[in-house]
Order: sequence, then structure tokens, then C-alpha cells
Amino acid sequence: MTGKWRNLDVKKLHSYLLGHWKGYLFAICSMIIAIVLDMIYPQITQKIVDDVIIGGKLELLTKLLTGIVVVGIGRSVFGYCKEFTFDKMSATIGTEMRKDLFAHIQTLSMSYFDNTNTGELMARVKDDIDKIWNALGYVGMLVIEVIIHVSFVLYCMFRLNWKLAFLPLTTMIICGTVAIVMERKLDKIYEEISEENAVLTTVAEENLAGVRTVKAFAREKYEIEKFKSHNKRYYDLNVSQAKTLVRYYPIFQFVGKALPVATTILGGVSVMNGTMSLGALVAFVEYSRNCTWPMEMLGWLTNDVSSAVASYKKIKKIYAQMAEIKDEEQPVTLEHVEGKVEFSHVSFVIEGKEILNDVSFLLPAGKTLGIMGATGSGKTSLIHLLQRFYDVTDGCIRVDDTDIRKLKLKQLRSNISVVLQDVFLFSDTIEENIKMGKRKKLEMEEIRNAAEDARAKSFIEKMEEQYDTVIGERGVGLSGGQKQRISIARALAKHAPILVLDDSTSALDMETEHEIQKTLNELEDTTKLIIAHRISAVRHADEIIYLQDGKIAERGTHEELLEKKGLYYQTYLAQYGSYLAEGMTGVTA
Repeated sequence: MTGKWRNLDVKKLHSYLLGHWKGYLFAICSMIIAIVLDMIYPQITQKIVDDVIIGGKLELLTKLLTGIVVVGIGRSVFGYCKEFTFDKMSATIGTEMRKDLFAHIQTLSMSYFDNTNTGELMARVKDDIDKIWNALGYVGMLVIEVIIHVSFVLYCMFRLNWKLAFLPLTTMIICGTVAIVMERKLDKIYEEISEENAVLTTVAEENLAGVRTVKAFAREKYEIEKFKSHNKRYYDLNVSQAKTLVRYYPIFQFVGKALPVATTILGGVSVMNGTMSLGALVAFVEYSRNCTWPMEMLGWLTNDVSSAVASYKKIKKIYAQMAEIKDEEQPVTLEHVEGKVEFSHVSFVIEGKEILNDVSFLLPAGKTLGIMGATGSGKTSLIHLLQRFYDVTDGCIRVDDTDIRKLKLKQLRSNISVVLQDVFLFSDTIEENIKMGKRKKLEMEEIRNAAEDARAKSFIEKMEEQYDTVIGERGVGLSGGQKQRISIARALAKHAPILVLDDSTSALDMETEHEIQKTLNELEDTTKLIIAHRISAVRHADEIIYLQDGKIAERGTHEELLEKKGLYYQTYLAQYGSYLAEGMTGVTA
């Protein structure tokens, strides 16, 4: 793993904020100026009442009215700067967090994905980042503004009448206490909402991806009920959240409405007693109104902040996951990969289950190894270990006489072309799917040649858009055989020294398979590992191994294995009939 990705593992939220401190500083300065201008407005009102209306100094009216206009314009300009900058900074940080989280997920080992639902990861990358984005933008701006605004308002109130100022101070302390209590109750609810959102996303994603299977087995009603149960759970949690808000939110609203009234009454007594001017009372009431909106918003702000905190906890759990498979501190770099592959006494155990036991073979560069065996015998696990999706439990795998654990993952995997048993095509053009292995290097002519070698050129060029044809998600719209041929073309176009075919011709007719086999036989400088259930796919291999229960039960060439009359021979009989086995041993199938 490179240093760049290691930094992602430990990057905290404050790191993103510090990376954009200039923008946030500008936004906060704009906010402070806007708040100061808000504080000036009641003072101008006080002078209009005391000096102009009561004192009769009409000559001051024009200046004071001009001051109100200037304050209004300045408030608008700096308010715009504040909001735009906060929005821009939050959008930038949200984008960076989403990119870094996605990059971190890409570095995790296959074992993590074996135990984690796709829907859960989708919820983290999209919904949870959005909530943090919101908290760092508009919500975060309001939280900071509430703190600064209230501090300024209280300062101005204490200057006007320190005794009367204790009333709004007391109410704010009460509202703050209620907000803390509410936040603690909401925190647990949002944890559960976040979890259920991930489950709901997983259920929806699996059903949409497997819609054909659902319809084929007439499981629509069952899947709808399954979705409804999770949707109901999600609904119940959101209702619990709403009940918590409704229980406490009226307190903020009541205080917001009652404070100006109480201030007016108590202040009016002070005016009548001569301890406070009428203008000062008007200004004080105006400041008290400036206290009401922060108190009214405390409930909503607490709600959104709690949601963001819950989301951040979920994201931190993903960052806590470290890749089990990673580069050594000082990896070996091969100048040129020839393609020699060696398995030396390889055993593999995962979650307590033995998959492979003492598997050994040597495959010289440019040669072909056929791998056969019943389902679950460990054939595909050999390929996963070769690519270091997992590490061996015992033994060693070498490429060009170098332990693959000492090689850089990028070099190892970039020198292996794989046609997977479960063909995955992206929702993109056929051209982009074929050039995936060498996206920036492949010319169009090479793409056509690879398609021709995979016997895909004929059906591709019959399409209206040909190589620019956009295929649906996972290759929707193509037959199984067409998807396999595009996948083979993708592997051939990569021109890697090691080619792995994992049951890659199972959906092809015998004639097309035979044509592709001829192409593979012509790749003299390519080391080939062919996993197959069909004898025809491996019979020309330089060596064939037959796996049973994770061990090599038989090995040899096609002719040698037929002579042994063992497991390979029984498979041959099952596929070609007893009369071929008895009378045509060694004849091309």
C-alpha cells in the first residue's frame, strides 16, 4: 500500500477543515461583520427614539436613516459572502471525503467485502457523507452563527441593562440544557436510523440487481414484503425521532415567543421607574428578538448535528478497517515478468474451513495448465490466491521465482489477465469495457483485434453503434455467450504474460469455443491457467490437474489421465459417452 493511501486511513475530519482554513476564516469574518451590523441596528433605533422623537433633534434623522440603509446593504453583502463561502467549503470537503472514503474502500482486502453488504457501503459513501456535508455547510454555519450572535447580543444587553439581561441569559441556559438532553436521546436514534438505512439500501440494491432472478422464481410478493418490513422499521425509527423533537421543540418555540413579551413588560417597569430610557427599552426588545431565532433553531440544529455525528461514527468504522493484503515496506520490482508460476505446498484456510491442502505445481512461462474438479473443490481459490485477493495459509506462490507477497500488488495484478466465471461488464460502451485493462494505452485497432480473437467482432459490428454501443448494467441486453466473448476480448487486449480463464467458455457453443481455443494455442509467450468443467477446454494443456476436496487427486496430460481411468476419465465418459472412451481414447474430442 502506498504512503498516499496510508494517509487516508488516519485522516480525521479536522484535517479536511484545516486544509480549507482560509476559506472558513473568510466566512467567519464575514459572519462576524454581518452580526456586528445586526447589533448596530438596535442602537440606531435607540437614538431615533431618544434623540429624534423624544429629544427633538430632527437634524440627526437623515444620518440615522442613512445608517440603517448602510447597515442593511452591508448585512446583505457580508451575509452573501458568508453563506456562499460556507456552501463552497462544505461542498469541497464533502467531495474530498467521498473521494477519499471510496479510495480507502478500494484498498480493502476481499475478506472485508465477503462480510460487508454493497448496500451498506453505498449508504456510507452517499447518504452519510451528505449528512456530514450538510453539517459542515449550512448547519455548521448556523451553529457558529448562533454562538457568536448570542454572545454579541448578551454583551449589548448587559451594556443596556445588566439586571434585565439576566432574563434572556437564564432562558438561553435552559434552552441549551434542553438541547443537550435532546441531542443525547437523538444520538442513539440516529445510530439506528443510519444502520437501517444501510439495510434498506442493501435490500433494494440486491432486488434491483437480481430482478430477473426474482421474476424467474415468482418471488415478487416475498421480496415486496421483505422490503416493506425494513421500510416499516425505517419509518418507525423516523417517527421516534419526530416524537423526540416534538417533545422538546415546543420549549424552544415558547421561549422564543415569550421572551420579547417578558422583556417588554419588565423593561417597561424600568422605564416608568426612570432607570431606563424608552429608546434603550426599544433597543433591548430588539436584541431580545435577536435571541429568539437561535433558541427556535436549537432543536432543528441539534437534530442535524446529531445525524451528522452518527454518520461520522459509521464512516470512522470503515476507516478503522485496514487492508490485510498490502505491499511490503520494501517490495521487489521485477524488470520484466516472464510468466512462470509455481505453487509450492500451498494450503488455504478461511474462516476455519480448509479450501486447499498441500497443492504444488510448476508452470513454466508460455505453458498451459488445465485445472478441473467438481464444484467446491478449490479451483477458483487457486486464482484468488495467485492474484493475492487472499494470502496462503501455508506454503508459497511464486511468479518468476519470486514470492508474490514480496511483489507490489499493482505489478502482480497488472501482469495477470483474468476472465472471471461471473462475467462483470460495466454500464459503458463496449470499447471502454474491452480497453479496461489498458484504458490509456489501447488503440482502436488493438481493440478490434482482441474482439476478433475472442470471436466477438462479428456480433459487435452488427450493432448500430458497434464499439460505441452502451451496454446495460452488468451487460444487460447481451446474451451469456456475448458477455463471455467481450470479457475474453478484454483479457486478450491487456496482453499480460499470465492469462487466467475461469470457466470462461461455459456459455459458448462448441464451435465458438473451438475457435477461441485455437487462438489461445497461438499465444506461445503467454502462460495460461484454464479452469474448466469441459474436457475440450483443457485437453490441449501441457499439464492438467484434477482437484478433489482441495487436493490434487490426479495430474498429467490428457492422454495420461485417460489411461489412469480415474476421476478425469470418469468426467470424460460423462461428457463424451462410454463408446468414445472405449474406442477413441486419445482422439480429439
